[in-house]
Amino acid sequence: MNLITPDTGLLFWMVVIFGLLFFLLAKFGFPVITSMVENRNAKIEKSLRDAEEIERRLNETVRKQKKILAEASAEQARMIAEAGESRREIIDKAREDAKDEAQKILATARKQIAEEKEAALRDIRREVAVVSVAVAERIIRDRLVSDEAQTDYLNKIVDEACAKPRPAE
Repeated sequence: MNLITPDTGLLFWMVVIFGLLFFLLAKFGFPVITSMVENRNAKIEKSLRDAEEIERRLNETVRKQKKILAEASAEQARMIAEAGESRREIIDKAREDAKDEAQKILATARKQIAEEKEAALRDIRREVAVVSVAVAERIIRDRLVSDEAQTDYLNKIVDEACAKPRPAE
């Protein structure tokens, strides 16, 4: 047996086996392999279409997300501006209320001071009157020791009272 140049019988059987194998593969193997390849191609194409759809949806979602973030930022800026305005209004109102309250307290304090001043002046006048009466009483007691001095003093007071003109009624 020569390996470089095979015998015709060996060559014949090799061709017959190859033909038979090729026939079996063509009849039963190739259709299965081709259908599997076609199924694989269909799956790959479907996966590519799905990937493109997912990418499109992802891009749309990203666009929507950016839009929502922009709206949220605008809303946040508006709310911050409103809060600042409210803060200013509250501070201004508090200042006005404090000013009004201070004016009320000051007016009340002035009124109370005036009342206390009047009360103090009344007390001083009362004390001066009491002291004056006490001094006058001592002076009159010292001068009017006798009945004759008392009578002269009373006559003098009556004469002065009659001599004074009376106010017009």
